[in-house]
Amino acid sequence: MDDGSPHTGQAHRDVSLTINGKRQVVPIPPWTTLLDLLRGPLKLTGTKKGCDHGQCGACTVLIDGERINSCLKFAVTLKGSEITTIEGIGSQDHLHPMQAAFVEHDAFQCGYCTPGQICSAIGLLTEGHAHSREDIRELMSGNLCRCGAYTNIADAIEEAQQGSASVSYKEAAE
Repeated sequence: MDDGSPHTGQAHRDVSLTINGKRQVVPIPPWTTLLDLLRGPLKLTGTKKGCDHGQCGACTVLIDGERINSCLKFAVTLKGSEITTIEGIGSQDHLHPMQAAFVEHDAFQCGYCTPGQICSAIGLLTEGHAHSREDIRELMSGNLCRCGAYTNIADAIEEAQQGSASVSYKEAAE
């Protein structure tokens, strides 16, 4: 398959991943990042491509419950991993507590960074290191918001933390 890349002619690799609770085997070139796999063949476009260098956090997803910049991970290295994207968190009829808190606190403006912010915030609570507002702000500093909704984002995370201190990525995927 000629995909227009300089690596044309090199073999694809089958990668087996569980994405949002669904087991999938996808043939991909070995240099494909998780971000490009999600947004391309899998058509999960909620995960955003911002800087493509791991500096903005727009592409944050949960991999085995850990928040990771998907632009920095080659998909072939994630064989057998459980990946949760924003599409796997809550639903329109039943929002995840973090999503509900973001809505309640207007923790988004343009919305571009929101999927990564929410995934990162869920991972943050799962990690259990945020014991103060300052901790939340520091531990979320890898997720940039050009609109400047940081105060509202911190408010939303605090509310979710107080309302459901044990929000886990497995709950997020259900």
